[in-house]
Amino acid sequence: MKKLVFATNNNHKLVEARALLPQYQILSLADIGCFEELPEDQDTLAGNAQQKAEYVFRKFGVDCFADDTGLEVDALGGRPGVYSARYAGPLRSASDNMNKLLEELRGHTDRKAAFKTVIALYLGGALTCFEGAVQGQITDSLKGASGFGYDPVFQPLGYQHTFGQMTEVEKNRLSHRGRALEKMAFFFSEA
Repeated sequence: MKKLVFATNNNHKLVEARALLPQYQILSLADIGCFEELPEDQDTLAGNAQQKAEYVFRKFGVDCFADDTGLEVDALGGRPGVYSARYAGPLRSASDNMNKLLEELRGHTDRKAAFKTVIALYLGGALTCFEGAVQGQITDSLKGASGFGYDPVFQPLGYQHTFGQMTEVEKNRLSHRGRALEKMAFFFSEA
């Protein structure tokens, strides 16, 4: 089974990737002895994903991929975007981030939003990127306790439930990260 390192410290993302890429042994950063915080100081999702993947590839010499995800809200001019994980401050609290978002949207009728993920894959030294997106809206309160991040406030277009109310299988089938991972899996199948 081919080994591939997912350059993330987020266990939720590891679980998603392992479920969507069962034909690969997805290793964590800890599995390769990487315990440092990865650099992530670019101003785009693609830039951050590439920076993290390149860092792991160069330092550890392993095939790897990294992602960056952002929630873009129309009424907020695309915020929080690339700053989604740290929207309410450096502590990276999902609860604080969601509360700040809901407060900023109070009184707004336009609650359209999109979750976007960019995956950067370093395979044999070559870089390839994959993007996934899902359209939806921000609810006016938290709904559900599943998932992570903004899942309890994001309701995908055409669905009556938030990501936070869906099972892992339901969410993975239509999520932004799931779509990007599917593109990466297709790339592998064509290679």
